Amino acid sequence: MTGPTQSNRLTKNQRQHRITKLLEAQAVTSQAQLVALLAGQGVEATQTTVSRDLEDLGAVKVRLPGGDTAYALPELPVHQIAPEDHLRRVLGEWVVEVAHSGNLVVLRTPPGSAHVVGSALDRSGIDAVIGTVAGDDTVLVVVDEEVGGKVMAARLGDVAGIAPDAYVAATLITDAELITDAELITDAELITDAQLMTERTDNG
Repeated sequence: MTGPTQSNRLTKNQRQHRITKLLEAQAVTSQAQLVALLAGQGVEATQTTVSRDLEDLGAVKVRLPGGDTAYALPELPVHQIAPEDHLRRVLGEWVVEVAHSGNLVVLRTPPGSAHVVGSALDRSGIDAVIGTVAGDDTVLVVVDEEVGGKVMAARLGDVAGIAPDAYVAATLITDAELITDAELITDAELITDAQLMTERTDNG
């Protein structure tokens, strides 16, 4: 008599743990692919079972830079420190632009994927990262002032595999827009002051 197979010994939690590891290790684009990956590890599961597991785990489909979609887990435990290669994979797949201002770093992602990047950063254990705020396609990273946004932008850009020109150019554009806005405000104030002086002279 043969002993129980590995798949028979797995509980629901153990199977879902395997699924979590698979989603962290590679881009899984379909439930059928996930069933095949589990089978490769000796874990038998139907597509219906996998679908329920993905729902239990809170998995969502996000769009990759190339246009394909893949499953991702936005609600991973915050106390679990993510390995550096996991952070490199997530940033490399989903960060398309890096910019900075002061002690802030802005990461741009494809629509619907910012929360995945934010979660990975929250779990990365980077001391200088105070926290993140994720929207739909933008992650705001708050950095320790002693480190600053410029240094952190360079570091995260390197992890994401983005060439320095990409995030420097984005920063210069942002700065140029800010300068333009400041100049417009200054000009408007000068015009207003000049008009007031003219009116006072005429009334006098």
